[in-house]
Amino acid sequence: MRSRYSAYAVGDEGYLLRTWHSTTRPQRVDFDPALRWTGLEILGTTGGSPFHTAGTVEFNASYRQNGRAEVMHENSGFAREDGRWVYVEAAV
Repeated sequence: MRSRYSAYAVGDEGYLLRTWHSTTRPQRVDFDPALRWTGLEILGTTGGSPFHTAGTVEFNASYRQNGRAEVMHENSGFAREDGRWVYVEAAV
């Protein structure tokens, strides 16, 4: 999760696509030039050990957009694909 947040912060589309599950991966990632990521707070996790094949990460990601401070809250689902943890989708 932290590495994907960092990739969003620096605009690393290649890394984001490589760490996205093949069944939910978009063709490209659009970055908003008016948005600047400013912080990540991990609130909780489930799964994710070497014995799991799926897990979640609940987090708050802070950002500034057009001079306003905002927070995005998400509970992200992850799964193992080819032995690597990859982002699947926002968990409902």
